Amino acid sequence: MHKLPETIVMDSFNPGRAAERFLPSAGRVPSRLAIGRLVRVALCAVFYCLFYFVQQVTELLAPLVLILGVGWSVLPRLIGAIGASAAAADPQARDIVTHVAGTIPQEIVVGSHVLTAWSLVTDGLLMMGAAAVCATLAAIAAREM
Repeated sequence: MHKLPETIVMDSFNPGRAAERFLPSAGRVPSRLAIGRLVRVALCAVFYCLFYFVQQVTELLAPLVLILGVGWSVLPRLIGAIGASAAAADPQARDIVTHVAGTIPQEIVVGSHVLTAWSLVTDGLLMMGAAAVCATLAAIAAREM
């Protein structure tokens, strides 16, 4: 049987080598380099998990927050436009629409947080940016593993 040159053997895929990379060989004490690699991979795995989790949560919540903010900012104008067209038809309808438009709050205070329509839009856009940053950092952490 013809033996392959050393460069081809080293470049070929050997599934045993990948699995044994972090395991000490029989009768040999693990070196600091192998333990360092193991710690590095573990640390990258923790960061990957953290970044991926934040990415998933922000990708879920960002569109919802953005749509709520845009809807909240458009709703008073939409009701005002309906009220203007209803005023020509019936004065009582105009009063009702004006009353409904006046009941929409400009801000909501939850604990110590003040929520406005544009703060929700800003939060939604910032969450989209955070998702992009976390996706990039998760890809870097995955590459380092």
